[in-house]
This record gives sequence, C-alpha cells and structure tokens, in this order.
Amino acid sequence: MAGLVPPGTTVKPDASTAKPKEEEKVDYMNLPCPIPYEEIHREALMSLKPELFEGLRFDFTKGLNQKFSLSHSVIMGPTEIPSQSTETIKIPTAHYEFGANYIDPKLMLIGRVLTDGRLNARVKCDLSDNLSLKANAQNVSPHLSLGGEVFWAGQHRKSGIGYAARYENDKMVATGQVASTGMVALSYVQKLSEKVSLATDLMYNYMSRDVTSSVGYDYILRQCRLRGKIDSNGCAAAYLEERLNMGLNFILSAEIDHRKKDYKFGFGLTVG
Repeated sequence: MAGLVPPGTTVKPDASTAKPKEEEKVDYMNLPCPIPYEEIHREALMSLKPELFEGLRFDFTKGLNQKFSLSHSVIMGPTEIPSQSTETIKIPTAHYEFGANYIDPKLMLIGRVLTDGRLNARVKCDLSDNLSLKANAQNVSPHLSLGGEVFWAGQHRKSGIGYAARYENDKMVATGQVASTGMVALSYVQKLSEKVSLATDLMYNYMSRDVTSSVGYDYILRQCRLRGKIDSNGCAAAYLEERLNMGLNFILSAEIDHRKKDYKFGFGLTVG
C-alpha cells in the first residue's frame, strides 16, 4: 500500500535522474555590435541628465524625407552670467534656433544657428563598416564590450586617450570610463521593471580631486515619463514629459540648487 499514489497526484521525477540544463554556447565569431562609444552611459543619463531648462520652450521638427529634417526652437528664459559673489545673477533672454539634420547610416550632418549669431555643426562619417572617424569598439562577449578613443582639441592644443567598459543584461547596466585628462566616470542602472529603473553615477577627477555623485529614477507611465535626480552638491531636479496627442508633448522642468540658492522652473511644448 505504501507504493500506491492517490488519484490526481503528480509524481515529480527524481532530481538525480533529471537531465542537467545545457549551457548556452557563445559564438564569438558572431557577437552583437556594441553601442557607440559616446553612448555607453545612455541609460544612466536618461535618469540623471535630463534636458533641464528654465522659462518657456517650444520645439517643432519637420521631416522632409527619411534622411533630412528641419527643426525650429523658441526659448525664453533667464541666462546666468558670471559673478564674483556667491549669488546667481540672471538676465532675461530670448532666442530662436534653426536646425538642419541629415542622418544616413554612414553619414550624419547636424547644424544649428541661433539669432544671437552662434553657429555649431557636427559631422560623423563612417568610412567603412568597421572604420569610423569618431571611434571604434570591440566585442568581448554578448554582455561585455570594451572600447577606446583618441582625441585632440585644436583650440587648446591638448590630446588624450580614453578607455571604456560596459556590461549589461536584462536587469542591469554597469559602465566605467577613464581618460588621460584625469576623468573617471562610473554609472550603474538597475531595471526594476520595464517601466521603472534606478540609476547612480560617480564622477571623479584625479587631477583636481573633484568628486560628484548622484542618484536618480526613470518612471514611464501610460501617457507620461517622469525623471528625477539629486546629487552630492545638494541639487535636486525633476523632468516630466506628458503626451497630449500623437506628436504633441507637454514638458515641465524644475531644478533646485540649495547651495547656490538657485531655483529654476520651465515649461514647454514639443511638436513633431
């Protein structure tokens, strides 16, 4: 009677007879392409470095075709000016910015011109599938990427070299970057779910001995996205993007710097 099993009972196989799970084999000759060198901190930057602003902002982008687009921006708000005192001095300003973008898999041209006379442009050209004018990187494993860069600043006549490492999986992203200029940057992002993530970073300059750290969050709701952060200097910020309609977003930005007694608030619309 001891060997009888009651009806409806599921008999589990003996663990000793179960087949062990086969380890996933890695094809090192067909690893995924790593992200660009300048985007290794992109998950952390989404939470810790939102595009904060003060005053009123309106952005409109019009795509002429799949590769070419034009952008228009109107910004009205105060601008900080250098001061000998500890108080922050601001003057009211307003300007219009016109932009033109050409984005191709092997060529990227971005130009901006402002009403105050400033003009800036960016160019990125891939000479071949494996050679770019900006940077190159190597895959080490499906989750680990290593990269490096060599740079030269003509205006200051300075050159340097930098190295970076990035490890990611379904739950977290960890990055590290070091440069001969003295900069060390570390970041870590923990993905709590598909809509919620927490981030922290550490910036250290071993020449000036300056250290800054911050923690932040990124929360995606059905109609909006809320991001915020607080750093070791006592500066807290929040950034809200709410989708009013297809192609129309409302933006709220707030930043409080207790040390400098500087308080900023802005709102705007993004179309396109």
